[in-house]
Amino acid sequence: MTDPFDDLLSANRRFAETFALSGFDGVAHRGVAVVTCMDSRIDPLGMLGLSPGDAKIFRNPGGRVTAAGLEALVLGVHLLNVKRILIVPHTRCAMASSTVEELRKRVGESAGQDASWQSFGVVEDQEAALEEDVRSVRSHPLIPDWVEVGGFIYDVDNGLLTRRL
Repeated sequence: MTDPFDDLLSANRRFAETFALSGFDGVAHRGVAVVTCMDSRIDPLGMLGLSPGDAKIFRNPGGRVTAAGLEALVLGVHLLNVKRILIVPHTRCAMASSTVEELRKRVGESAGQDASWQSFGVVEDQEAALEEDVRSVRSHPLIPDWVEVGGFIYDVDNGLLTRRL
């Protein structure tokens, strides 16, 4: 019987052969934190010309600044060298193009059981949500005014970031 993770473990062994981050201090060497969606079309480091060790990345469905995201940003700013924060939702996001009811129905059908109780962070207005997220970071009492916070939209079809805030 084969392990369903064999391909990934094999790839990890190849990765480890040239692993260069041993002893790394864990801070964001370029002073960057990115909050973005979990969408697999997004390469947070690549889209900014960054490398492992340059930035702190926080991902979730919709790329929203949640309570956990704020916690990560506060820790990043005070303990991990974060000086610039990018909030980056993206085009064609399922969280911005579906209703809660649609997602519950699709998940319920896939799971073969009722999913009407599951919450999903649907984004009804992506621009308004981005404004709200940028405002929540800028106004957080533990995020100093010297931290630069920007709101951007990532286009999954051409790879470009557009600054919105």
